[in-house]
Amino acid sequence: MRFLTFQLSKFLPIHLCFASILLFACSKGTNGGTTPPTPPRPAPAWDPNAVRGAWITTAASTALDSRDNVKAMVTNCKNAGINNIYVVVYNNARTIYPSNVMHGLIGVRQLERYAGRDPLQECIDEAKLVGIKVHAWFEYGFSSSFSANGGLIVAAKPSWAARDINGQLVVKNGFDWLNGIHPEVQQYMIDLFKEVVTKYEVDGVQGDDRLPALPSNGGYDPYTISLYKAEHGGASPPGSGTDAGWIRWRANKLNAFVKRLRNEVKAIKPAIVFSMSPSPYPFSINEYLQDWPTWVDSSWVDAVMPQCYRYTLADYDNVLNQQKSFYKNTSVAFYPGVLVKSGATIQSDGLMSQFIQSNRNKGFKGEVFFFYEGVKDKMSWFQGLYPYIK
Repeated sequence: MRFLTFQLSKFLPIHLCFASILLFACSKGTNGGTTPPTPPRPAPAWDPNAVRGAWITTAASTALDSRDNVKAMVTNCKNAGINNIYVVVYNNARTIYPSNVMHGLIGVRQLERYAGRDPLQECIDEAKLVGIKVHAWFEYGFSSSFSANGGLIVAAKPSWAARDINGQLVVKNGFDWLNGIHPEVQQYMIDLFKEVVTKYEVDGVQGDDRLPALPSNGGYDPYTISLYKAEHGGASPPGSGTDAGWIRWRANKLNAFVKRLRNEVKAIKPAIVFSMSPSPYPFSINEYLQDWPTWVDSSWVDAVMPQCYRYTLADYDNVLNQQKSFYKNTSVAFYPGVLVKSGATIQSDGLMSQFIQSNRNKGFKGEVFFFYEGVKDKMSWFQGLYPYIK
């Protein structure tokens, strides 16, 4: 009995613990010593209005590979308590849906493995049946490809490539980059967002740690150099990508893009949720010129979901405390990004519970999990403990 009390008290208010024990004792007494019926569980502790999300990817996942898989994914998310899914619609110079924008640029309408289908529409159709909201997640953003020398986009538009101080294509962590400061690159991305918002009944759209972003060693392409000179009396950009003024100037250009992207999306659908999932700050601005505190302070986003991906509670607490210190405008929603699975690593049940309890202790009522395959792998935790952590 003491063990039962301890286990329940970890996740339930004390009065509910004793109520459960009383039910247990009474049922045992009226059943002649036979196995008692399971007492009813109290209602979940979570805020019904908070986001409990999961990112749905094309990498290391077959969730979008057939209509049956899509239906199974949505069912699993519903059973896990997920109420928002963030479905990747753009990565590696491809869209998962048939895109006129992509076809006009590179002659390829959608990711080849989905030809003849529209996985985004399938996700919307299935999710609506069970009350789950769908957000279009532009995962790769201003990254053109992965280890493909710029891929088809740079082949079609060489002037769009991000360049380092030596004039080489910017590559960071294996990703090839477009120059997010170039007006044609910005218009291309705006056109993709507007295509999705116009064509699909999505509940939201979302940028990632690569949108808007540019590695800090970029910006040495002819267009950006000429723009900098025009605004600095003919002076060339600093030779160091980490120069504070140079970082700020380029970050401000990306900030202006966020504002414009929001305005153009909202002009089509004012009620759509416009969110971003950046890297943690200040890493985000120092490495990728992502100034998300300004986006939040200026109310250019409806929600921000920093990727607080860590493997220990101490590291998670540290990064979450750091992000909270930069979160000033509470009219913008804040939901931490929580890592469930990466490669062969799956977080333990105990660590997952500690992550979520840390969120609650700091006032965050929801979170978004990376990624769906981890949610599927940890279904017992999502159904057993997650609803009762508060």
